[in-house]
Amino acid sequence: MKRTITLALAALSLGATFPAMAACTDPAGMEVNWYGCDVGDVNLSDANLSNANLIHASLVGANLSGAKLSGAKLSNANLNNADLSGANLTDANLHSTRLSGAILTGAILTCAFLPDAFLRDANLTGVNLSGTVLHHTDLRGANLSGSDLTGAKDLYRAKLEDAILSGATWTDGRICAVGSVGTCD
Repeated sequence: MKRTITLALAALSLGATFPAMAACTDPAGMEVNWYGCDVGDVNLSDANLSNANLIHASLVGANLSGAKLSGAKLSNANLNNADLSGANLTDANLHSTRLSGAILTGAILTCAFLPDAFLRDANLTGVNLSGTVLHHTDLRGANLSGSDLTGAKDLYRAKLEDAILSGATWTDGRICAVGSVGTCD
């Protein structure tokens, strides 16, 4: 009997020293831990995933329109072709996240961390990117029409070839001319 209690206490103490592992079947919610999970092509519209751990997760083609992802950890996640229109990604960590072909119209990315992210051919029409870190971000062919880049940080080596910048508010506050592609004219 004494040995059973000792083993039970040892198991409990081991469990307390290791972080909980992701359960890919956990329901969507604040602070959910879907690290490395493949939950792509699901409907998570209007879901509250604030402060969620989605590092290395696959959400390819997912519907995240209107979702709350503020403070979420999405580094190295795959959100190619996902619908994030109207989503709130304030303070989200999107380092090296793949968002090629994603729809982000009207999304809020204020103070988001996007270095080395891939947003090729993404639709960023009317997106708030103020205060966002865009170091080495791939925005080739992305539509940034009417987006707000005021105070965007570290555009060093950001790729803007063929990016549509018509009506975008540039980092210095000027409005890009209609027809601006690749540079803010």
